[in-house]
Amino acid sequence: MNLKQLYLKYAHLSEYGRSISLLLARLGVAYGFFGPAMMKWSDISSVADWFGTLGIPFPTLNAYMAASTEITGVVLLTLGFLVRLISIPLIVVMLVAIFTVHIHNGFSCGNNGFEIPVYYILFLLIFITSGAGRFSLDRIVFGDKS
Repeated sequence: MNLKQLYLKYAHLSEYGRSISLLLARLGVAYGFFGPAMMKWSDISSVADWFGTLGIPFPTLNAYMAASTEITGVVLLTLGFLVRLISIPLIVVMLVAIFTVHIHNGFSCGNNGFEIPVYYILFLLIFITSGAGRFSLDRIVFGDKS
């Protein structure tokens, strides 16, 4: 067996891990959004005030929208339902976070930089392009090509 055949065999076998990888990634990203969502909901007026100091327009409305998007994302990513759709507004939340909070701190997460939000965006792009995987409500409701 030459290197090409060996690699193709390995590639074929690795396909079996795709759905479990998507499940674990969805759960990890959902967990990452859970803490910030709960923090926002626990004191939404303080979040709105903070958004105002960042120059975010309509800070109260945007605080509710960000908190609602994040908690909806937690639920939908965990269930694997409408994953391709919820990923879009979650990317928007991450982009706003990058450009209002993290960009001035550089890349490193150790300096509260934009590293972690970029990773979330990359995972969300994977969900948009690959879907939720076999272990999801999307597959049950919409079938194999969900």
